[in-house]
Amino acid sequence: MRAAPEREPAGPRMNEDIRVREVRLIDENGDNVGVVPIADALARAVAAGLDLVEISPDASPPVTKVLDYGKYKYQEQKKAAEARKRQKIVEIKEIKMRPSIDDHDYDVKMRSMKRFFDDGDKVKVTLRFRGRELSHQELGWQVLKRVKADTEPLAKV
Repeated sequence: MRAAPEREPAGPRMNEDIRVREVRLIDENGDNVGVVPIADALARAVAAGLDLVEISPDASPPVTKVLDYGKYKYQEQKKAAEARKRQKIVEIKEIKMRPSIDDHDYDVKMRSMKRFFDDGDKVKVTLRFRGRELSHQELGWQVLKRVKADTEPLAKV
């Protein structure tokens, strides 16, 4: 039985884990120092009492920055949490009607539909036929056309 291959540690490489000859260095103040040997970059990080973190490994040469890794990791987590918080999950709300709906009931349904649109949700209109109402499908089409005409200024139909 073979041993499982070692996994790459999560997160960026830092300090002695960076295995290249030269790196593009950004110092602790955010200034671009330029391309320097890895030993010089590590010496600068140690002298500052901070970590050398690989920011962009795919660049040529890789971009590294002298910073406090714990603080960097915390800021990245905060950014990710903020991005998750800003995401809005669009719900599909359903409005159920009958072909023989009265005017006041229709107005109440339209008000709730407007509120759903204002909240950023999508709305699905369902017409429910019961019994002999199926023989009068033209009434259902009239209700749907009325809904379409009334929601045209509010949303895309």
